[in-house]
Amino acid sequence: MVRRWSSKRSSLLALALAGVALVSSTAVAAAQGTSINGPGVKVELGGAGGDNATALQLFLLLTILSLVPAILMMVTSFVRITIVLSFVRNAIGSQQMPPNQVLVGLSLFLTLFVMAPTWQRINTDALQPYMTNQLHADQAFDRGSQPLREFMFKQVRERDLALFIQVGGLPQPNTQADVPTYALIPAFMISELKTAFQMGFLIMVPFLVIDIVVSSVLMSMGMMMLPPASISLPFKLLLFVMADGWHLIIRSLVTSFS
Repeated sequence: MVRRWSSKRSSLLALALAGVALVSSTAVAAAQGTSINGPGVKVELGGAGGDNATALQLFLLLTILSLVPAILMMVTSFVRITIVLSFVRNAIGSQQMPPNQVLVGLSLFLTLFVMAPTWQRINTDALQPYMTNQLHADQAFDRGSQPLREFMFKQVRERDLALFIQVGGLPQPNTQADVPTYALIPAFMISELKTAFQMGFLIMVPFLVIDIVVSSVLMSMGMMMLPPASISLPFKLLLFVMADGWHLIIRSLVTSFS
């Protein structure tokens, strides 16, 4: 056991030293603008301006790709859906049922369902022509962003859009094409938050009535030490199941984007 641990520790130490040496040689090579040769691998690190610009572009591209999931969530129906589902769970009073993973998964699949026509347009108009070298990257980006802009324009409120145009000091747009995307996206997010909170308020009203009735009954019976939430929870679950709540909520969510 001692010999095995000693040999294993020596191997790990050698591997760590080799890694340090490799990092040091890479840093020196990058500073001198030389190349690194390995078994079947050759990495050139030049010091010219063009090579540095290419490395900077690659760094920016990787940074943007890491932010793509968050960006796509903010310009789709995900915000409204996940907020409304969270309101449903809070209105019922079950703190962890359904779990967060279930709510997020349901929100993702509902987002895919709602955004399917938009994704198909992006794939047909921009992605496939770009992959077949029929469009440049700039043209593909413009065509791909157009379906998303149309979706956001259908859901955005004029007041929210006017807010960012006014605050940003932008000229008054005559058409939708005159509205920049960087002003459209935050206006769309605010509109989605307002719509989600309105739907959440309407969902919470019937459950609030049940809480009030249960609290009044307990007070009239003198059971002030008994928590009303534990008594009203079965009645709220019964109401939600009898009304087929998930069907009504999902249908309302999906049809709210049409």
